[in-house]
Amino acid sequence: MQDRDADAIIRHLGLEPHPEGGYFRETFRDVPADGSRGALTCIHYLLKAGEFSAWHRVTDATEIWHFQAGAPLVLTLSPNGHDAEAHHLGNDVLAGHRPHIVVPPNCWQTAESLGHWTLVACTVAPAFDFAGFEMAPPDWRPVPRPSGR
Repeated sequence: MQDRDADAIIRHLGLEPHPEGGYFRETFRDVPADGSRGALTCIHYLLKAGEFSAWHRVTDATEIWHFQAGAPLVLTLSPNGHDAEAHHLGNDVLAGHRPHIVVPPNCWQTAESLGHWTLVACTVAPAFDFAGFEMAPPDWRPVPRPSGR
């Protein structure tokens, strides 16, 4: 039943497969009259159980993940390709979940739902541009620093 709920949300919101995994739809893009890059974009993004957002980074913008519905999500960040820290995005703030998480430019990131599905919104400022998006190779993981460094 839970998987059908995710599929119903995907259909209802008009989500499509995302290159990094999961499903998305852009819901807002600032478009300045002069044709320059806009101030921000926003998407709906859904991950089902067993799916993940592959390691990637946005090199030229800040991204904010906002919890919307479903199960909590773990968002793992690696600002330098060595150190990695897991953050829980969800609605149980007293259990340590955060309602939103800021990912600075050039920070590697991956995400996974901790339940049947998770729906988030992702806001990118300045406006998202695939020219500033980098996917890591499929087998890439942050490499811990050697001891003493």
